[in-house]
Amino acid sequence: MQFKRILLKLSGESLMGGKQYGIDEIRLEEYARQIKEVARMGVQLGIVIGGGNIFRGLSGSSKGFDRVKGDQMGMLATVINSLALSSALTSLEQKNHVFTAIRMEPVGELYSKWRAIEAMERNEVAIIAGGTGNPFFTTDTASALRGVEIEADAMFKGTRVDGVYTADPEKDPMATRFRTITFDEVYERGLRVMDLTATTLCKENNLPVVVFDMDSYGNLKKVIEGEDIGTLIHL
Repeated sequence: MQFKRILLKLSGESLMGGKQYGIDEIRLEEYARQIKEVARMGVQLGIVIGGGNIFRGLSGSSKGFDRVKGDQMGMLATVINSLALSSALTSLEQKNHVFTAIRMEPVGELYSKWRAIEAMERNEVAIIAGGTGNPFFTTDTASALRGVEIEADAMFKGTRVDGVYTADPEKDPMATRFRTITFDEVYERGLRVMDLTATTLCKENNLPVVVFDMDSYGNLKKVIEGEDIGTLIHL
């Protein structure tokens, strides 16, 4: 499969690296170097980052936060991570542009599909922050939505595990990795790849999803070049 344009979903938790919370500068630089490497290959990149290393709206609401306010705090956490990634890319001389789902100039430009595509066609990495801009939606759903909007060839979901397994590989030593699996199989098996809204959005718009281990340096380039790592989820 050839990729001209991809939507890369990065985990906020993974940005913690070896820390208990916040951003690990080493992990951040590793991500930036991998992204630059792929951008220099001519692949256009849109990026959505989670905010779980700073604040999770859902867990916040269980501790007494209003759900809407909690999700808004989570959206702001994704903006912080997006600015950090932007800074890391800039230090590597990789041009990038930060968009936000809610208006907050001069932090970032208000997101629109056409402005994001224009940036990518100028060989800038489009970092799309703030989730969908609405509460009750995860950053997985935001990634699926932005992937469909920017007409990406696929959504690449960078995680801590190297693909989709029959069971949780951290709990079940007999779990095996799928090389490919359909959206329907993911649903029928009850596999926790993404939330149901994100999975449905990808399925209905025929946006393939590649789940891979982003934390192993060099994997982003490998998976884009078609090496047998990760799992492809398709119709």
